[in-house]
Amino acid sequence: MPVGPIPCLKWGSSVTESVITCRNVSKVFGPNPARHLADLRANPALSQSGYVHAVRDVNLDVQRGEMLVVMGLSGSGKSTLVRCLSRLVEITGGTVTIEGQDIATLSEPALIDLRRRKMGMVFQSFGLLPNRTVLDNVAFPLEMRGQDRATRYARARDMLDLVGLSGRETYFPRELSGGQQQRVGIARSLAVEPDIWFLDEPFSALDPLIRREMQDEFLRLKAMMNKTIIFITHDFDEALRLADRIAIMKDGRIEQCDTPDQIVLHPATDYVAKFTAEIDRARVVHIGSLVQPLTAPVTGDPVAANRTIRELARQLVSDPRSHIPVAGPDGRVIGAVLRQTALDVLLGDGH
Repeated sequence: MPVGPIPCLKWGSSVTESVITCRNVSKVFGPNPARHLADLRANPALSQSGYVHAVRDVNLDVQRGEMLVVMGLSGSGKSTLVRCLSRLVEITGGTVTIEGQDIATLSEPALIDLRRRKMGMVFQSFGLLPNRTVLDNVAFPLEMRGQDRATRYARARDMLDLVGLSGRETYFPRELSGGQQQRVGIARSLAVEPDIWFLDEPFSALDPLIRREMQDEFLRLKAMMNKTIIFITHDFDEALRLADRIAIMKDGRIEQCDTPDQIVLHPATDYVAKFTAEIDRARVVHIGSLVQPLTAPVTGDPVAANRTIRELARQLVSDPRSHIPVAGPDGRVIGAVLRQTALDVLLGDGH
């Protein structure tokens, strides 16, 4: 069955409004796909007869300021889904709306304008202009917006410095390594300061140090400028670090879409459980996700809801209280956690 929209975010986040809404979105590759969509839904075996049902009845809401990470094995449909959200491919069934606007109804000029004003995109194929320098590549979308030369070049230099490519402004893409080309693509996407970022494994070619620095930068920018980010990765550790929610796909469907805490604590399917089997739950689960309403007075200082079980390990082991109060972002007690439940997660016995 299609997975419905789940609006919950990380501790400390606030849900404001849905920026992107998908309803029963499907994408079929093959002859006359719309004509055969109902047959494919009823009989998946048709996929063996010249049809590929790449995205299957996806329902999803993406909130303003949220980072939604989409995961799945190769061929699961995650990249196709992102292309449906930006209308880089036309959907076969369902609707995609951005800020209430059904993007299927937009004319080509209106769609181009929406992408220029609202969207930044970084895909695995870098899409750099081979006859332009690195600086010109990063400044190119600003040029399309009509910004003057000095302003767009100043912004482009700042972005190149951010991704560690200062000094290579006059290089051409062919003179860079694959990882450096990917960083140029990231810098170009950052330059336009989009409201919505679509990122298809943008850090896959980066070395570990630069990769972590770019993760930090995206987290900083998201928090500072309230950007909405759809991020594809095959790295579950990366997903856990970045995501407000994670959508795990298989055969074109979303198997589960939820917070990292809930995915590792309560995998919805056996397939999702395989993704989480080797994860240290204590490193992922926040104490706030285990909170229960107060049924009796609690004593002592509360712990912050956004602390992980791993961060609280020493206190959990030594704390004599059976119930530990938990405080929300404003410092007020929002409930309590049964100490034994938290210890079960810490020791690997949480379910």
